[in-house]
Amino acid sequence: MAALPRWLRQPSLPDWPLYPLGFIPAIWLFVQAVTDNLGADPAKALERGLGEWALRLIILGLAITPLRQVAGINWVRYRRAIGLLAFFYVLLHLITYMVLDQGLDWTAIGADILRRPYITIGMLGFLLLLPLALTSTNAMIRRLGGARWRRLHRLVYPAAFAGAAHYLLLVKSWPLEPIIYAAIIVALLAWRLVPVGKAGGRAERA
Repeated sequence: MAALPRWLRQPSLPDWPLYPLGFIPAIWLFVQAVTDNLGADPAKALERGLGEWALRLIILGLAITPLRQVAGINWVRYRRAIGLLAFFYVLLHLITYMVLDQGLDWTAIGADILRRPYITIGMLGFLLLLPLALTSTNAMIRRLGGARWRRLHRLVYPAAFAGAAHYLLLVKSWPLEPIIYAAIIVALLAWRLVPVGKAGGRAERA
């Protein structure tokens, strides 16, 4: 196989353009919802679309280490931006549920969290991601120290598993798409448990 070009293996572009680019799908989904192009239940379609994009970004973030180890593609510098984008999509997904689905009825929301396992698990995933987003700045990394920061950010693994389980339990007929997302996340989490013997292949921890 031909070697990948350097701009793909180790890009030198800054990470800030990822933020405006990363929000394009969310803007598109909101435009489609406002213009009534998301089907019979646009609120549900918007909510699900935002959740799916959150899962895609979580998968991309988890895939950065295997890509570096297997293909020599080093996108580590973009992992923080990808992780924050994933969190913002989860937050938008949650806000859409709370505002458009439940109308900020806190009693109904609390009952849903307690009664419906997929919402319980989804809320758990959000709570696991919250401290990661709050400690994503350079100042927080310095304050916590590298080792403590890396240990804290391992919460991304159970958060990713919770996201996959949330999606699987959400759908009733178990279509292929959530199964594929869950399988990819399980495979990426399993990768972290397999020791990598070659030099330079030590797993990244955050």
